Amino acid sequence: MKLNIAVLPGDGIGPEVTLQAIKALNAVGEAFNHQFTFEEAPVGATAIDSTGDPLPEKTLELCMNSDAVLFGAIGDPKYDNDPSAKVRPEQGLLKLRKSLGLFTNIRPIKAYPTLLDQSPLKKDRIEGTDMTIYRELTGGIYFGEKKLNDKGTTASDLCEYSEFEIERIAHMAFKAAKARKGKLTLVDKANVLETSRLWRKVVTEIGKSYPEVSLDFLFVDNAAMQMILNPSQFDVILTENMFGDIISDEGSVIGGSIGLLASASVGDDNALFEPIHGSFPQGKGLGIANPIASILSAAMLLEHFRLFEEAAIIHKAVEKALEMQVVTPDLKPDSKISTDKVGDFIADFIGHAEEVINYNHENIEYGQSTII
Repeated sequence: MKLNIAVLPGDGIGPEVTLQAIKALNAVGEAFNHQFTFEEAPVGATAIDSTGDPLPEKTLELCMNSDAVLFGAIGDPKYDNDPSAKVRPEQGLLKLRKSLGLFTNIRPIKAYPTLLDQSPLKKDRIEGTDMTIYRELTGGIYFGEKKLNDKGTTASDLCEYSEFEIERIAHMAFKAAKARKGKLTLVDKANVLETSRLWRKVVTEIGKSYPEVSLDFLFVDNAAMQMILNPSQFDVILTENMFGDIISDEGSVIGGSIGLLASASVGDDNALFEPIHGSFPQGKGLGIANPIASILSAAMLLEHFRLFEEAAIIHKAVEKALEMQVVTPDLKPDSKISTDKVGDFIADFIGHAEEVINYNHENIEYGQSTII
């Protein structure tokens, strides 16, 4: 298969972790005889600094003309700490999602057996957790009409959804649940919000077309609690934009690091793949950023194009790295293994998965081969 992939590294640690995802994809291409070509473009604070626009027209054009987008991270303290800034890095990502019609965000959350002790939650609470969150991405309060009175003392954000917006993501979530464990949980606030009541009405009706899937409902406050008390009860979670943003980040504590969580944002014609973590500017250039979320985003890219065997080898390589503690300091505080070395190990494993691994931390730290 030939794929043209737009690469938007973004800000902070974005370029470092994205490079490791590209390494993994190149290793897959070589092992499975695929041709992946990459073209880079600016977005976020980097783009503002160079063009004044967080999503330059050339960047958007590249994304529109590519088979997929591999995204890094955006954000910079000089904008984050300036609430008066009119142009912000996040505007670039929101506009990109809207322009590409990326209405569904998919975020897998898994408790890896080798990392159960890393989580701040009790082992017996998180063991067996394997869920996927389907978050609506282009509607709701983030995109509704925003108002501020002349004195700057009263503000409002409109939360608005249509049946069509709910239907298209609901079908995707039901299909995913059907292919998994057959359970779908709608997270809303239907006891208070009219939009949530519309979500329940539409999702309940669609559920009749998926008799194999068990449908239940949780208010978002209860869902947030249940994700801590008993996360293994969930299979597929479906929810609106803001609720999904919050609970998916909450889910990051299950695995022990937000640096493990990948995501896909998909629509009818386009798809973007990114780690859910931020730009972590404090870690820029230090080699301490965890690249696994970005690498797992690359695996989701392969799955999107139905390259399931290729994606599986990335997952296997990641699990081997976790098992052998070839990880950055967020997962092992005394680790001296850098972002680049984690990426090298995973790429090496992809290319030599059937060979014996000669594991030596010191060799990895000095960049020597770990495969014999």
